[in-house]
Amino acid sequence: MNTTRTAGLLAVLALFTVGTVTGCGNKTASGGRGTDPTPDPQDRARRVADAWDGSKAAESWAEGYYPMGETVQLPAGAFRNDADKRAYGAQNFVLRGELPTTSRKDGRVKWESGGSFTLPLMGSREAFEAIAGGGGDGPHLTVTGAELGSMPLVTSRGPATVPAWLFTLEGYDMPLKRVALSPSELPQPPIGPAGEVPTDKLAPLGGLAEVAGDGRSVTVVATHGACDEGPAVDVLETDGSVVLSGSVVGTKDGPCTAVLLSKEMTVQLDRPVGDRVLLDAFTGRPVPQE
Repeated sequence: MNTTRTAGLLAVLALFTVGTVTGCGNKTASGGRGTDPTPDPQDRARRVADAWDGSKAAESWAEGYYPMGETVQLPAGAFRNDADKRAYGAQNFVLRGELPTTSRKDGRVKWESGGSFTLPLMGSREAFEAIAGGGGDGPHLTVTGAELGSMPLVTSRGPATVPAWLFTLEGYDMPLKRVALSPSELPQPPIGPAGEVPTDKLAPLGGLAEVAGDGRSVTVVATHGACDEGPAVDVLETDGSVVLSGSVVGTKDGPCTAVLLSKEMTVQLDRPVGDRVLLDAFTGRPVPQE
């Protein structure tokens, strides 16, 4: 959702970026305490890959449940009109009906390749609040009920079927589905974030937008400023990881407004992502699902 993406990008900016209104070409990204003082982006990507490959963090990642696809599935044919589309983007939902309770405490992820994983089941109210965070003026979507079902989802371990709440929307024949599980806890990364480095060399990514169905490409949200030519994303592939290095191109010297912009960038891979961990070279962590 647009609001979720904006919040995620602002969080990235708050955690990792030192905003300036001085020369645009002098802007830097800083990882704070416990950083890896490695200014060269290619060396940094290799260091991140080496730290993760074969690590306990990688083992934990391989055993957990981490969505790599959209956790909300829209009704077929959505949206009926621009007003509904704006309402969804603004997370403006109205509840007119009762949300069910369930005696089930756990939900099970079932992977197409075999195996399953059990996690606490998210209640219908919590799932509704996850999609209905707006509450502002303007058009809205009306939820009239819900039931527990399932939906397909791309995860770090491949395609899976996961529990989902199926919300009935007024005016739609098919439900809006929201995954009823929260991701596993992220493992402690084996390497710290990059030290202070110019953004035309290395910058944090905003999040993961999509992994292609065949796993041959990934789309990420890359950030940049108001006085440059946009973002770029490079990739380093190993047997255990895919390390993405964001940067800003066409930076210019001189005064510049401190504005954070974003753009979706698709990166082609030599082979499918598979169960390799997708990493941000700047943060040293898995690229977050936006």
